[in-house]
Amino acid sequence: MIMLQYLGYALALGLLIGLERGWSTREDAAGTRVAGLRTFGVLGLTGGVAGLLPPAVAAIAVLAAGAILLTGYIRRSARADGLSATSAIVGVVTMLLGMAATTGFATEAVAAAAALSLILSMRDTLHHWLRGLTAAEVRSAFRFAIIALVILPLAPDRAMGPMDAWNPHRLWLVVVLVSGLSFAGYIAVRRVRPARGLLLAALFGAVVSSTAVTAAFARRLRSGDGDAAALAAGIALASVVMVARVLLLTAILAPPALPSLALVAGPALLIAVLCALLAWRRSGAASDAGSITLGNPLEVGVALGLAGLVALLSLAGQWALQRFGHAGLAVTLLITGFADVDAAILAYANLPAPALDGRLAGIILAGPVLMNTLLKAAICIVLAPSRGGVLAALPLASSAIVGGGVIVLMLAG
Repeated sequence: MIMLQYLGYALALGLLIGLERGWSTREDAAGTRVAGLRTFGVLGLTGGVAGLLPPAVAAIAVLAAGAILLTGYIRRSARADGLSATSAIVGVVTMLLGMAATTGFATEAVAAAAALSLILSMRDTLHHWLRGLTAAEVRSAFRFAIIALVILPLAPDRAMGPMDAWNPHRLWLVVVLVSGLSFAGYIAVRRVRPARGLLLAALFGAVVSSTAVTAAFARRLRSGDGDAAALAAGIALASVVMVARVLLLTAILAPPALPSLALVAGPALLIAVLCALLAWRRSGAASDAGSITLGNPLEVGVALGLAGLVALLSLAGQWALQRFGHAGLAVTLLITGFADVDAAILAYANLPAPALDGRLAGIILAGPVLMNTLLKAAICIVLAPSRGGVLAALPLASSAIVGGGVIVLMLAG
């Protein structure tokens, strides 16, 4: 009975893939399609049956089905507009997944079939994105593959260096996380057309640099280029993204500090979101995204500079802990956070477990976040010394003040 269930999985995954293949070729003339819903369902079931047969017989079955698919591909390739090996290759993969479903890998086979169907259905979207990539962005993607898939696994995961302050694996992990998030935002910003709206530009741009977004929108407030309320909403949203990004990195790199950091950042985040919504409701017609200048975060110098900064600050934190105890470490983390919150998070994560209480560490890491928010409020007022600048600075200042109040209450308690 259990074998019938596995054969059902094999048939189901074939039908799932066949649904996508049949839909994508629905406009083709009858007799020109290599395979559709029924054929892929049969291929999945064939693979499932082959998985139950002796290996030699299974190999013959797979080769026979592959030959049939190849024949169909050759027939279709004779048409000037029909040269595509996708269906033939997917047919072979479908059969192999069906075989996997009856040989002890049913869950993995069904998951792979779902992922394959999704990728196939995104053909037009993926081609559109590919055409929009520049040579520099393609090279950057390859760089990211190197730093994430080659260097990171090879980096030793143990303390070393002066005072055992450096863990190469964790040092490089923060480079991968920060660079990956920033590069995703950088690519997304380049794909946001002006007509798509200001909030999308603020959302994706803030993943790379919320300060750059704030400065760009503040300049537009000064020049009157765009609706003031919409620009203020975009600035508030950029600050929200910055705080969310810090919380995400803390959850990954320094979990003990997350509860207290979230307790401080949560109310501030809520205030900023509410102010952004109110400002957006007051805005008029949808505003263009305009231009936000962002550097490519995957340039080699940027990645190495981040790694060097984190390494230096980790060493400083370890030295302060040994020389001045917890008080010195707290001051060092606070100063570090003003320079780079990401580096402060990793510096704390690299310390021995009892070095600093997670509650206090979260409060310390919240300080630079709130100060950075106040800095953005000052940027709004300096670059746009008008009612629009004050309107944009209000959500930022309010959220920072609320967060500061939470810190005072936590320390007093």
